[in-house]
Amino acid sequence: MNTCTTASRDLEEPLAGTAATARTWLLIEQPGPWGAKALVSSHLDPEVGRALEAAADGTGVRVALIRRPGRHADHHAAKRHQVYAAHTVPGNTWLRSTTVAAPEELLRLDFAALGAGRHGGFGAPHEGEPLAFVCTNGKRDRCCALLGRPLASELASSEGADVWEVTHLGGHRFSPTLLVLPYGYAYGRSSAADAKEILHAVRSGRIALQGCRGNSAWDRPGQAAELAVRRAAAEDRAGVLSVVHTAPVDRPIDQPLDVDPPVDAHTYNAYWDVTIAHIDGRSWTVTVARGASLPARPESCGAALGSPARMDVVAVREAVTPRG
Repeated sequence: MNTCTTASRDLEEPLAGTAATARTWLLIEQPGPWGAKALVSSHLDPEVGRALEAAADGTGVRVALIRRPGRHADHHAAKRHQVYAAHTVPGNTWLRSTTVAAPEELLRLDFAALGAGRHGGFGAPHEGEPLAFVCTNGKRDRCCALLGRPLASELASSEGADVWEVTHLGGHRFSPTLLVLPYGYAYGRSSAADAKEILHAVRSGRIALQGCRGNSAWDRPGQAAELAVRRAAAEDRAGVLSVVHTAPVDRPIDQPLDVDPPVDAHTYNAYWDVTIAHIDGRSWTVTVARGASLPARPESCGAALGSPARMDVVAVREAVTPRG
């Protein structure tokens, strides 16, 4: 079957720098079926969904619906909704949980504060296994259901994982897609074996790099740059690297680019120098180029052919620390 995922995989589209951007996630349990725009097309009151979207707009908070893997019947029985709030910026990473009788209670939250990393006593610290969220919303893209639901079911039946389905993580063509909290790294093209290794790493405070799309705390150049430093420095510990500065730069397009698979330099339309800092005092400057993925491919099943943006790391340069 020809799908957006097979096209992306066959064309070796890179995963780094493709994660959804969100400093803070607000994840709300809502059983039952989901539509393509789940916050306004599910058994959640659409007025509440629109109000949550408006409250989060521009704050750095991303709102999504979650449900347990399995059958999705919703009999509208009175039950409390599980809610998670997670801030993913290293140095101030937290994951908190609570339940609410009705999602409209969440409209009382200070979304600007949540986006800035201040939870204000929301809920209680989450204790237990890492949380894994697998995108399964087939109404948004069939690949998410065809590939995501089996992954969520298999993970849910294994030990050492607290697994939920989620409405949208971006990048249907990278299905099955996965977000892991508390650290906020997203993954694509994940097999069950991959996902179990990812969760095993998180339990020991490490970040698995295979299939990693990036940390949602950073913009897309920052995501690609941080992953490049992790590979260059053989650094897999969580919370030790931060994006401290990102600046656009001019760059001659005829300069050779060390990118695999090779890309025509003339397809690039923007460059950034991204400064990555380690908690031990080291730092790196990473040059990231944004280009168009060619040849054209569908970004979602049934969509017209397009050239989605890709983030390629051109250079990684560690700063030289003067000797005292």
